[in-house]
Amino acid sequence: MIKFANEKMDRNAPCWCGSGKKYKHCHEAFDEKIREFELKGAVVPDRSLIKTPRDIEGIKASAKINIAVLDEVGSKIHAGMTTQEIDDIVYNTTVKMGGIPADLHYEGYPKSVCTSINDQVCHGIPSKDVVLKDGDIVNVDCSTILNGFFSDSSRMFCIGNVDPSWKKLVDVTKECVQIGLEHVIPWTYLGDMGNAVHQHALDNGYSVVREIGGHGCGLEFHEDPYVSYVSLPGTEMLMVPGMVFTIEPMVNMGTDEIFQDEGNGWSIYTVDGKPSAQWEIQVLVTETGHEVLSY
Repeated sequence: MIKFANEKMDRNAPCWCGSGKKYKHCHEAFDEKIREFELKGAVVPDRSLIKTPRDIEGIKASAKINIAVLDEVGSKIHAGMTTQEIDDIVYNTTVKMGGIPADLHYEGYPKSVCTSINDQVCHGIPSKDVVLKDGDIVNVDCSTILNGFFSDSSRMFCIGNVDPSWKKLVDVTKECVQIGLEHVIPWTYLGDMGNAVHQHALDNGYSVVREIGGHGCGLEFHEDPYVSYVSLPGTEMLMVPGMVFTIEPMVNMGTDEIFQDEGNGWSIYTVDGKPSAQWEIQVLVTETGHEVLSY
């Protein structure tokens, strides 16, 4: 469906972004540039995905809590602690700083954070019965709401003496995120970024999960666009200034095939039982490049 090509505005009307400026002095040239791409067949974001300066300020405030929570987890995580203890740290730190854990009760999810260990790809549910052991790798995926604004990021933690091959998986996955970030360039495509991520994983002998990817985030927990990391250059949505989304590839040591735990309906595992790693950042597309909001 053509969006921007059919959405002409009075040039002297207040701009749709809420700046208070006249449209012709604010987003008119921006909209015209998007129209040009759209008429050439590009998938473009609609205005609901373009964050205003006020939105960005709110998301950044939320992200400060999200980063602080992961810092707190990082300072305390150790072999012998339960994943429920991690959940307690996340809940208590978030609430103390004035936020709300976005995970808690989201579509029925029972905890404040996701803790995914070894062959768990994502959505591992914290439990008093799950104890971190020497040699584990664990992803802690934290999301925060503050004054209606959402932030989202995750980190990998290596517990004690981790097998060097597993440590390499963790490190290469972080490199994939950095390479993806370097390809967040305004007026290029999400497919360019996703393909760069995929190629780095493949070059190191790994696979990337296809069914689960990143997402827009800011005014809602999960917004458009869906962000794939197995995409082709020149495909997917056009990246334009004001878009906010996550870069969070799930990189597997073995096959990219996954399955969901039928018992809890949430936790995702690798089919072959080999480890998976994920790092996640939340990024803003700017006029000149990008800005990391949460990490």
